[in-house]
Amino acid sequence: MRSIADQTEEELGGPGSVLVRQRRDHIALDRLLHDLDGATGAAQEEVLNRIDRLVFSHAFAEETVIWPVVRRVLPDGEALTLQIEEEHQEVNELVTAIERDGLDHPERPARLRRLVEVLREDVRDEEDVMFPRLQEMLSTAELRALGRRWEIMRRISPTRPHPTVSRRPPGNALSGLPLSLIDRTRDVVDAGVRRAPDRFVPAGRTLSKGLAGLAGVIERMPPSRKGDLPPTSR
Repeated sequence: MRSIADQTEEELGGPGSVLVRQRRDHIALDRLLHDLDGATGAAQEEVLNRIDRLVFSHAFAEETVIWPVVRRVLPDGEALTLQIEEEHQEVNELVTAIERDGLDHPERPARLRRLVEVLREDVRDEEDVMFPRLQEMLSTAELRALGRRWEIMRRISPTRPHPTVSRRPPGNALSGLPLSLIDRTRDVVDAGVRRAPDRFVPAGRTLSKGLAGLAGVIERMPPSRKGDLPPTSR
């Protein structure tokens, strides 16, 4: 099997194929990880925010739309998706810890190194193993239909870490929309705080913190956790 990284767009099913859409995001992530290398302070925070916005909506949509198909069409789909779900869970936990503890925490450099490592492992597991297998089982029309479904879900998926939410349906599907609305509102608020005059910053941070608290309540509700397996449940 050839990695999807080594195939042409036509071989992958055209621009609308789920494989092309996935690879496009992976290329964007690679650029951001290069930007992260050597960045410090506010510049590092900005790159991390951009990584978050890309990674979490991408992964949430995978878990909701693509992984159920993988489990259905591949005999070892359960094991394949569980391995990647564990990687996604670790990313959620690492980013949560990085955001919680701030710029000066002594474990921040090690956590950042591990975050980059896990993200690159995740890309390789998908591009070199899972997606070539999926490509063998689906027609071009099916790859394009799956790509459309994934893209729609990605646009309405959360953009921040939620480590206690189920990595599987029905929990992720039930929690996705409310968490997405909260996350994307926080994205707007936080972007405004970075540009706002100093007198408005405390109010903006208070609002963002309140939204984060509301997200925490939603992600810990029993319906949001339903369907998870022990390796990723928290």
